Amino acid sequence: MDSLPAIDLGLMAEHLSAHEGVINKLAAYQSSVTNMELRNILNLQEDVMRSQAWVMLAFINPNYHNEVEVPPLTSFRVEHTSDKLKNGNGGNNKWIALEAHNTAKNMSTENYNSAMMMQNMNVKNAHIEMALQQNQIKEKYASFIKKMGWAFAPNATTRAQTNTFFHFEHLLNQ
Repeated sequence: MDSLPAIDLGLMAEHLSAHEGVINKLAAYQSSVTNMELRNILNLQEDVMRSQAWVMLAFINPNYHNEVEVPPLTSFRVEHTSDKLKNGNGGNNKWIALEAHNTAKNMSTENYNSAMMMQNMNVKNAHIEMALQQNQIKEKYASFIKKMGWAFAPNATTRAQTNTFFHFEHLLNQ
C-alpha cells in the first residue's frame, strides 16, 4: 500500500502496541491453565492476534502491494484433546477465562470503534472483520465460562420490565 491516511496509521500503530501486550499475555496464560479447552481458546486467540498484526503491518508497509485480507477464523487450527487429566476446573482457569473473555470483548470493541474512524476502505473493512473475529472468540470464552458454572447474569423482575415498557410505550404512538 503506497500511502495511508494519518488517522489509519496512528490507530494501527496503537493497535499493534496493544497486540504485542495481549499476544504475550495469552502465551503466558496458556502455560498456566490446566483445562485443554481453555488452552485451545487462548491459543486460537493468540494465533488470530498474530494474524491481525500481520494484516496491519501489511497495510502499513509502503512496499507491500499484494491484496490484504483477514484470514477467516475457520482457517486457524484448533487442538482437540480428550485428555481428562488436563480438563480440570481448578487453579488459575477461572480468573484467566474471565480475564481473557474481557480482553476479547475489549479488542472487539476497540477494533470496531477504530474502524468507524478509519478512512481507507480496505483498512476499515479489515478492522470490522477483526472486530467480528474477536467477538466470536469472546463467545467461545462465554460458552466455556457458562459450561464451567462461572457465569452469572441476574434477571430483571417482570415488574421492572413492565415499568420500563410503560415508561417508553409512548414511542410507539409518535
